[in-house]
Amino acid sequence: MKENRFFSSTVGGIRLHVLPTDRFKTFAISLYIGTPLAEETVTSTALIPFVLRRGSATYPETKQFRERLDDLYGAGFGFDIYKRGDSQLVQFRMDIINDKFVQNDASLLREGLRFLGEAVTKPALTDGVFQTKYVDAEKETLRKKLEAIINDKIRYAGERCMEEMCKNEPYRLNPLGKLEDIDSITAENLYARYRQWLADSPMDLYVIGQTTLEEVEAIAKEAFDLNDRKTTVPGYPASPIQAAAGNEPKVVVEELDVGQGKLNMGLRFGISYGDDRYAAALMYNGILGSFPHSKLFINVREKESLAYYASSRFDGHKGILTIQSGIEIENYEKAVAIIKKQLEDMKAGNYSELELTQTRAMIRNHLQEIGDSAFEMIAFHFNNVLSGKERTTEELLAQVDAVTPEDIKKAAALADLDTIYFLRDRKGE
Repeated sequence: MKENRFFSSTVGGIRLHVLPTDRFKTFAISLYIGTPLAEETVTSTALIPFVLRRGSATYPETKQFRERLDDLYGAGFGFDIYKRGDSQLVQFRMDIINDKFVQNDASLLREGLRFLGEAVTKPALTDGVFQTKYVDAEKETLRKKLEAIINDKIRYAGERCMEEMCKNEPYRLNPLGKLEDIDSITAENLYARYRQWLADSPMDLYVIGQTTLEEVEAIAKEAFDLNDRKTTVPGYPASPIQAAAGNEPKVVVEELDVGQGKLNMGLRFGISYGDDRYAAALMYNGILGSFPHSKLFINVREKESLAYYASSRFDGHKGILTIQSGIEIENYEKAVAIIKKQLEDMKAGNYSELELTQTRAMIRNHLQEIGDSAFEMIAFHFNNVLSGKERTTEELLAQVDAVTPEDIKKAAALADLDTIYFLRDRKGE
């Protein structure tokens, strides 16, 4: 069987992507359902998968639903909600053992896809809408998850920095929604949103394991009830990549009961996943703050002992780079100055041969490890779907290897500090 090559087609308004391989003992199954991040729908959309996991038409009680997974030799079933660029994504995941490792008459891949298809498209209903007891219980689950962000000050600072930086963009929204929207959600209006979400959203179904595209096509046709969907799958709109404005950065200081300051910075980068300069952006982020050898870690944390942590992250679907650090509150000015110095060094092309070599090696290791995990391979391929840019891990490896210091310097010229957010205690000025 050919390794690492997905075969794709469309069935009933779902894009299918199948990688036939005998490398894994299980089938890895992922279903991505995406929708634009929007103020009016973000919270109800986030609540939908919580309710769907409670029961289906065949297994309407949560206990039955979970026992069915036990019957499938302990199949795993779960979901994640996140954002990529200006899209809110729900990813359902299943992993189920390959039939040849168990004594089983029925095809476990068929049974697993049927279970997933029914969980998503034939939920447990009462009087034609979601069951109120499930909606009410999961509203509380969602409320606790959103409240937990406020209590996790590192995460809270990251969210607030993006809210301030992207005030007039959908990207400001948390993919789990907003606390103030939860009370107004009912079984009726949530079910109406669910029907709209199911009918209009792009869907991508992935299967990795000992199977074929033809087999998955045949099973998907019977497993998913998608009569309301158009036969063509809508694509993902490109998230606008806002270029640097060149203005002085906006500074936001917020006071809460914290013992340690959280200093976050947001940069407009202007390079996206689909850009030919993406490999240079990866190298830039790696040298700046992604790894233990990076400038932020070495200079801000180790040499100056100014930060408990200091790192950077790059969202290639939005063209935004963020810096996060935890500092003593009185060290704010000094920490800002030293972080700005690292950004200036990046623009000036001050990278040592060791920084270049170590960063390249770390990115290479990460890309090579993708092939060891079926779900990592799925996530990488889905980035292609989301961005409209076809690129294999091997191609990206070659592009990273070809990046020159001058390429990184050109990328650095595009990185512009937009927002400085500082979370501090209520004492002091």
